[in-house]
Amino acid sequence: MSSDDQSSAGGAGEALERLGRLTLREMSMQSLLQAVADTAKSVMPGNPEASILIMTSRRSVTVVSTGQLATDLDEVQYGQGQGPCLHAAASGELTEILDTRIEDRWADYARRAAGRGNLSSLSVPLVIDDGTTGALNIYAREARAFDDESRSTATGFAPYAAVAIGNMQEYEGAQKMVGNLQAALDSRAVIDQAKGILMERHKITADQAFQLLAHASMTTNTKVRDVADHLVHTGELRAPKR
Repeated sequence: MSSDDQSSAGGAGEALERLGRLTLREMSMQSLLQAVADTAKSVMPGNPEASILIMTSRRSVTVVSTGQLATDLDEVQYGQGQGPCLHAAASGELTEILDTRIEDRWADYARRAAGRGNLSSLSVPLVIDDGTTGALNIYAREARAFDDESRSTATGFAPYAAVAIGNMQEYEGAQKMVGNLQAALDSRAVIDQAKGILMERHKITADQAFQLLAHASMTTNTKVRDVADHLVHTGELRAPKR
């Protein structure tokens, strides 16, 4: 590994560590989502812009972005009803365009992306809730910008966004139901409790504890807060069914 690669890997690790120290009590959901997008922009290669979208049965919407390039490319896909970020959100698959100039899966979108200066992209699916999905999208200004290390880093950011979106939905739903915020508050608390259990059990950091919850969430296709609730009440971390 070159010194530049080591520096990049170290920066990504430090960024995830900082995000792991944040709690949902300290920040609004919108602020946490913006922090995830800003952090992804700062550590991912290819001079990128980043966005986070939510997809429901009714529509897709960009909730935060780091710049106009990301916002515009999300909206191009909404207009066409297809593209890498929509595919990631709908399929649950990590979706990458290596070079928009030769991409043939979404040829018209790719041509327009290249014209705007986006030469490669990475869209990471978000596990949120039944009927709601999302994606963290990273639009690089260089072709073939991503390697295994950066793909792993991008995947590490995604759970923070998923948790924030899930809590945002609970908050908004609670507001509509006569302002009952207890569900959202309980969800935040149980995630923090579960992190504390894992930190004590394994002598690890808050970020490492959250990553264990996130990994269990992704491998079992279960919401992070449900994984946390199961751990708090049973002492067991969910594992994939065999």
